[in-house]
Amino acid sequence: MPDHTARQGLEARAAALALLGRVLQDGVALDEALAADRGLDRLSVRDRAFARALVAATLRRLGQIDAVLAGFIDRPLPEKAHAARAVLRLGAAQLFVLEAPPHAVVDTAVRLAEANGAERMKGLVNAVLRRCDREGRAAFAAADAARLNTPDWLWRSWQDAYGEDACRRIAAAHLDEPPLDLSVKTDDAARWAAALGAEILPGGMLRLRRAGMIASLPGFEEGAWWVQDAAAALPARVLLSSLGGRAEGRAVIDLCAAPGGKTAQLAAAGARVVAVDRSEARLATLRRNLDRLKLTAETVTADAAAWRSPAPAEAVLLDAPCTATGTIRRHPDIPWLKGAGSAASVAATQDALLRAAAAMVKPGGVLVYSVCSLQPEEGAARIDALLAGLDGFAREAIAAGEAGAPEEAVTEAGDLRTLPCHMAAQGGMDGFYIARLRRAA
Repeated sequence: MPDHTARQGLEARAAALALLGRVLQDGVALDEALAADRGLDRLSVRDRAFARALVAATLRRLGQIDAVLAGFIDRPLPEKAHAARAVLRLGAAQLFVLEAPPHAVVDTAVRLAEANGAERMKGLVNAVLRRCDREGRAAFAAADAARLNTPDWLWRSWQDAYGEDACRRIAAAHLDEPPLDLSVKTDDAARWAAALGAEILPGGMLRLRRAGMIASLPGFEEGAWWVQDAAAALPARVLLSSLGGRAEGRAVIDLCAAPGGKTAQLAAAGARVVAVDRSEARLATLRRNLDRLKLTAETVTADAAAWRSPAPAEAVLLDAPCTATGTIRRHPDIPWLKGAGSAASVAATQDALLRAAAAMVKPGGVLVYSVCSLQPEEGAARIDALLAGLDGFAREAIAAGEAGAPEEAVTEAGDLRTLPCHMAAQGGMDGFYIARLRRAA
């Protein structure tokens, strides 16, 4: 390997090492770590993509990687051996998942250990990764990937909520990079499917198996579409369906709106949207997205639990803050950043937001609540709690197939519960809970 190429490979892996430390040691979300790491700007586009892919692969298969490494290390590493542990994890991910050249993996791992305070362990790093190269792939392939890569607290929760088989299918859906989904602004999905080489999903969304750089795709500059998971598009679709398909000029409030995919859906349908979010930075992103799409909405920087609209609206959409365990496919850091008490810690916020949202709905209007979480205490339990203490609202069942949702996603109560293993043949979808409430006229 030429010196220049070797140096580039080392710099990309050093960036991955720093990012992994930010997530697993400092508890920072991977997206936040990526946005804050100015060192990535010095890398080429290719090396930045490699660093991100390496960290994502390591997090996605972390339990499996640790199980294999444990079998090749005579005694557990000291608790404070963060650098050596991270170097080994990244090296194993390169060998087992990314299938990088073994000599490059071992060489750069030893050099990373030397440069990051683990010089005394470089012999161990070298020996363990060489053994991984010789024997590790078979052990990695034979491991129970779904179980090992799911922390106990999540496994027990999903097992209790959905049963053993569904729990295993959910966990298995998290093991691979998801496809890229796009919402098209107008009704010409067929045109953009042809231009992008995309599959058309139920409801008219597009799915790309391999996307590359999003900003370079056909239609991006024209504002023809925006990135949005198929499940994330359902709450706004349910709301629009509730208006009987006649959204033009009708008042809709989108609470906790940023980064703006649902706002874009509502605005593209012709609704007069007020988008509320407590983060001005996230609202700035929403406004930039709307500008690119040539769509308009009124934006308000405020805590949605305390803010009140000047007049009640025909429809209110609340996509509430949550543990986001339904998005692990796209955010493999979530299982390692959250814990068993995470859902309970946000329940009070969700309840306050629901009460505020209900107060903004005019008589006869509709409230749609959603969370991108698989945890039942953030979904139906919150709606049950609201209805138990609030008169004048009732569930309005979502029909099978309504808004393009999979029929298997409709619950006995008439809510939607999408799972990552739904639409498995097409590449899955995020986990969402969606409920629709109607206020008495």
